[in-house]
Amino acid sequence: MLSVKRLDPKDRGTAARWDAFVLACPLASFFHRAGWQHMVGEVFGHHTYFLYAEADGAIQGVLPLGHVNSLLFGNSLVGLPFAVYGGVAAVNDEAARMLEAEAQNIARTLGVDHLELRNVAPRHTDWPTQDLYVTFRREIDASEEANMLAIPRKQRAMVRKGIKNGLVSHLDTDVDRFFALYADNVHRHGTPAMPKRYFKALMQEFGADCEVLTVTGADGRALSSVMSFYFRDEVLPYYAGDDESARDLAANDFKYWELMRRACARGLKVFDYGRSKQGTGSFSFKKNWGFVATPLHYEYCLYKRDAIPQNNPSNAKYKLMIETWRRMPIGLANWLGPFIVRNLG
Repeated sequence: MLSVKRLDPKDRGTAARWDAFVLACPLASFFHRAGWQHMVGEVFGHHTYFLYAEADGAIQGVLPLGHVNSLLFGNSLVGLPFAVYGGVAAVNDEAARMLEAEAQNIARTLGVDHLELRNVAPRHTDWPTQDLYVTFRREIDASEEANMLAIPRKQRAMVRKGIKNGLVSHLDTDVDRFFALYADNVHRHGTPAMPKRYFKALMQEFGADCEVLTVTGADGRALSSVMSFYFRDEVLPYYAGDDESARDLAANDFKYWELMRRACARGLKVFDYGRSKQGTGSFSFKKNWGFVATPLHYEYCLYKRDAIPQNNPSNAKYKLMIETWRRMPIGLANWLGPFIVRNLG
């Protein structure tokens, strides 16, 4: 009989079976890995509900969930906080239905305002859906030259400008240079930074599947950096930061080219440029690289709300907060930011 169980964070044996299932399941993503239970539960202090459907000792589906209860941003059960992809990953409809039914039971028991499942493909046409986000994915050619020529002419010229400027890419063994660039970048945009210990924990938890690439100038100064995740034959640049001088030196374009070039050399097949909000600079940048936007289907089950929450910088009600954050000294912002961002999920 198929039954739904909850993953014990201390049960390494079941966690290993969970990850083996995720690696083999076509619907799963890097964010379905069991290690995210540690990120959400221990690093950010949220209660987790990592559900799996099992029959005769074989896992047939997983659904990782985190409970984020915030005075500022509401009370929600999310699959999965801090992830761009989530929802159910299952090999049959019965397992998927049972996992979602259990998620709704937990949501009602917790008394949350809403349940949010961050699906790549639609599952419930009758649920309210957030259409704000898209993702950008493209196949990596086996030839480095073909990958370069696939970049539209204007952006290709920027990559060549970076090469001409003597920029160099490095794989860092720690997050120091990355975090300095990342924290400064998000501060300029008026949003709080994730804590440095979170990025350290990501590298420790996921090992070789979490990598930091940093671009330096001819003088050795760090200009741009990205933390990427690796899953199966895909690379996903996820967190990034740039110095203010990076634009003039084309360090940002060079950074992503170097990531793609290295992925090509490793024999990877997919470059996942990740999630962007429609109408933003990030959205335009990725389109200019020749990537095609694919809508994401974030579906909601509303319990104590009349509408989908809009906890993002595009919401006009956060305009004053964003402007205030930009003027805040960065030392204070980096200290205060983790207390806020942990509740955004």
